[in-house]
Amino acid sequence: MQSRKATRIDLFSLATPQMRAFHITWLAFFVCFFAWFAVAPLMPVIKGEFHLTNDQVYNINIAAVGITILVRLLIGPMCDRFGPRLTYTALLTLGAIPVIGIAFANSYESFLFFRLAIGAIGASFVITQFHTSVMFAPNVVGTANATVGGWGNAGGGVTQSVMPLILAALLSLGVEKTMGWRLSMIVPGVMMLIVAVLYYRFTQDTPEGNIMELRARGVAVDSGKKGGWAVFKQAMVNYRVWMLAITYGACFGVEIFIHAVAATYYVERFGLDLTQAGMAAGSFGLLALFARALGGIASDRVARSKGLDGRTLLLFTLMVGEGLGLLAFAYAGSVTLAVVAMLAFGLFTHMACGATYALVPFIDRKALGGVAGIIGAGGNVGAVAAGFLLKGVGNLPGALFILGIAVLISSLCAISVRFSLTHKENEQKLYDEAVAQRAVTSGQPVFA
Repeated sequence: MQSRKATRIDLFSLATPQMRAFHITWLAFFVCFFAWFAVAPLMPVIKGEFHLTNDQVYNINIAAVGITILVRLLIGPMCDRFGPRLTYTALLTLGAIPVIGIAFANSYESFLFFRLAIGAIGASFVITQFHTSVMFAPNVVGTANATVGGWGNAGGGVTQSVMPLILAALLSLGVEKTMGWRLSMIVPGVMMLIVAVLYYRFTQDTPEGNIMELRARGVAVDSGKKGGWAVFKQAMVNYRVWMLAITYGACFGVEIFIHAVAATYYVERFGLDLTQAGMAAGSFGLLALFARALGGIASDRVARSKGLDGRTLLLFTLMVGEGLGLLAFAYAGSVTLAVVAMLAFGLFTHMACGATYALVPFIDRKALGGVAGIIGAGGNVGAVAAGFLLKGVGNLPGALFILGIAVLISSLCAISVRFSLTHKENEQKLYDEAVAQRAVTSGQPVFA
């Protein structure tokens, strides 16, 4: 199947299955991320309506990312078994139910239940990374994975800014706040249903076709021969998977933790109104538009001369930058310094996320779904741990300082990822073949 993978990213084309998957999968992830954190910038209003205590808010934030751990572990083998097309379609369709359903919450308990259920759509990331990994060749797969991940992640920034504006528009029409935030949540739910139709209609699992149909014809699939739990078990015994799960918890975990708390933080600490806080918090998420892709591009560039070892060294460097930036952000004394520090450490955080998943396709090609699922779940473990840390410390600056130290320590996991000489030679051969294939095709690549 390798020869059919795309060796370039023709950004403005939808002519090939690879590029249709590229664009629709980042759009699906964007919509899921938008919906996943759509309620976060509205929490100051919701907190007042339900008279929530700080502990209850902490529980809600933890619930939002906690269930994602389990679903990400399940979704990887499902991609191997059923293919990303059907898996994504099902997740978008079923995930829209709690997104719209939270509008009917009338107590802390019911709100917590729906917030927990919404967290399942965070598993969309695993499907997105799986889909581009089987569509693109080694010379550009790092860039492809990071770009779709980054553009999708930007949904978390856009929702921080857009959801307060939707609420403001409804309030200007005379809708009460208690009804306004509920009506606002219908928007992301409908978006998910629309994209579910697009994914089912316009994508396919691999360059050759859909996984289940290929296996039925006896065609070997690059992601694994059997799919399902066989590849999950194979991924579990690879120590590199667990090292990268820790590093991803320290970068993506921090990212979604900030998405959950940033707007409320700016309101409560600096006295910003809901729209201003949403804009400040949204700037962090909007870094994903380019920063995550930049991490993947840098990883592909480094791999040209340094191979897989260069990819791991880059990840280590980015995580050190993230950790130092978090320490600076922890005790920023003004809203201006807070935003500047947040953007600085956010740049390293998003790039580290991109560099992590630029490594994923090279860990074990025959257990790709399991590898992507476990590492993706690691990101949410990090977010849950950060949520419990905040609950235990009781204040965000203290929690951020401890997180900065934890990120610096976990960066050591990145450089602990090593590959055998045989593994590196095999991957280098595939890389050289992809470069050679691209050299004989016409047109110019947009990336890499």
